[in-house]
Amino acid sequence: MMRLAVTRWGLAPTAFWAMTPRELAACLPPAAAGPLDRTALARLMARFPDRTPGSDDVRPDRSH
Repeated sequence: MMRLAVTRWGLAPTAFWAMTPRELAACLPPAAAGPLDRTALARLMARFPDRTPGSDDVRPDRSH
């Protein structure tokens, strides 16, 4: 984000860090969409699973 502000927007780093969240949001394009629907969520879950198929939910104890 800072790289964008400095290279594209021409802000000095101190100006970037002095921006409020509201000022930063005003510089960004509007959000593309609202909340995910079930179909979009299912696609994301299929693309980025929390675990690999065939693995169990129990994580190995790595404290040793």
